[in-house]
Amino acid sequence: MYKAVVLSLVSLALTNGSLAPRACAEAIVEEPIYEVTIGQAHQGSLKFDTLLLDSYGRPSDPQREFYLAARKILTTSVNTSPWDPRIVQAAQEQELPLISGPMLGNLTSSGVTVWVRPARLDSLNVQVRPRGGEERVFTAAADRPGAATRIDLTGLPPDTPHEYRILSGSGRELGNGAFRTAPAPDAAETVRIGFGSCFHKIGVQNPNLMRRVAERGNHAVLLLGDLAVDDRDADLNLHQADYLLRDASKAWRAFSASIPIYASWDDHDYLNNDKSGLQEGQIDDAQRDALRKLWEENWANPPTTVEGRGIYFNTVIGGVEVIMLDTRSCRRWDLRNQRGSYLGDAQKQWLLRTLKASTAKFIVLTSGTMWSDCMSKGKDSWGTWDTQEREELFGFIEANGIGGVVLLSGDRHGARGFRIERPSGFTFYEFEAATLGGVPGPEAFAPDASTQIFGYAAGLKAFGELEFNLGKPDPELTFCLVDEQGEELEKHTLTRSQMTPK
Repeated sequence: MYKAVVLSLVSLALTNGSLAPRACAEAIVEEPIYEVTIGQAHQGSLKFDTLLLDSYGRPSDPQREFYLAARKILTTSVNTSPWDPRIVQAAQEQELPLISGPMLGNLTSSGVTVWVRPARLDSLNVQVRPRGGEERVFTAAADRPGAATRIDLTGLPPDTPHEYRILSGSGRELGNGAFRTAPAPDAAETVRIGFGSCFHKIGVQNPNLMRRVAERGNHAVLLLGDLAVDDRDADLNLHQADYLLRDASKAWRAFSASIPIYASWDDHDYLNNDKSGLQEGQIDDAQRDALRKLWEENWANPPTTVEGRGIYFNTVIGGVEVIMLDTRSCRRWDLRNQRGSYLGDAQKQWLLRTLKASTAKFIVLTSGTMWSDCMSKGKDSWGTWDTQEREELFGFIEANGIGGVVLLSGDRHGARGFRIERPSGFTFYEFEAATLGGVPGPEAFAPDASTQIFGYAAGLKAFGELEFNLGKPDPELTFCLVDEQGEELEKHTLTRSQMTPK
């Protein structure tokens, strides 16, 4: 079904401007049967989407035939959704119990959310068993066949491995997977969270990185944009077709069933390259609302209180608070280069309240684009939109002594780390792993690399990982950059005291 190569070699990694040899452990890596370029993926044609689907081996015949039938319906009918009777019928004809899923999200110390799109209107029984514990059963039902359905598994023991099965009312198994609940928020336990951006449809088919994330025992993974949908503008039916391509991927199905996922968007999965907000001639307010709703239906993010004002949210995973911003749909073109143009006032006020209220030892603050201006002169990011609001945010964190804030970013293909040195003498740390798809992009290092910690050019396939050791007197955060062979290319440790403004 696929070609495999065994890699046992020495790789050259660019670090602080020099080439440093690093030994790779032996690993089996699947090579694609079909190579699809980022430009071809952007086209979104039947030819290239089918090559992507088959790129690491064809899925099962029923899954493949269903996807092709559903894609044809979606691409030829503007007002179409996954619960369209024709799409539901196509799934039933192939005897698929699920159109999509299971996918995990919204991990807590006492549970997780299981997301599915059932092909039939039937009860869903989730059997979940903690290691060494007794089985529990959670029951739910879809509103209609094809509708996104969330099943909240609650009351589970913290920091414990679990296995689950989803059964229909008649006892047929619909899906299965595993997860580990988060530690209790006040527990001195280690939390490990993977992250990255820029799958660009290509990486969603690649099993190698996703296996490495799972093998390393990450509690959850944060995806920072440019993921499954690729340059579909405001055409909701085409967005949905790309989500079905994601859900037909063997690699994605295995991955998302066994590690909770948190997702935010960037330009390519919002509209198109460098598009944002209510850009004139691109999108109106009703279309933006519809895109936000469609996004929420296709991911298992935690519930929010933002009432449709964006897709931003916060959550707690053990002793770590995660704040994922919407740095794409809330932008205001009428205020560009003025205060309030990037996040919008509602999101900014929510962010400041959330930061001040946090009691977590560490806060992960994500942006779909770069926090710093070093790469590409701040292209399509804070530096060319709203430096005043960024300064206000950084100053707020410093003035309130909010400790343990780490900045994650994406968009500029490649992997990099930066120090953001403040006039006060405090330093923020930014880590970027826009390498999930291994697609081309800018150079590894900024023209002025004086504040750059490391740099890897686009083309690398890797993910970032944050390990929070909360049991030490001075809790530690360790960042790792891990490639698809499982090699740790970078490893940097920071203490909470080092990350706390004085």
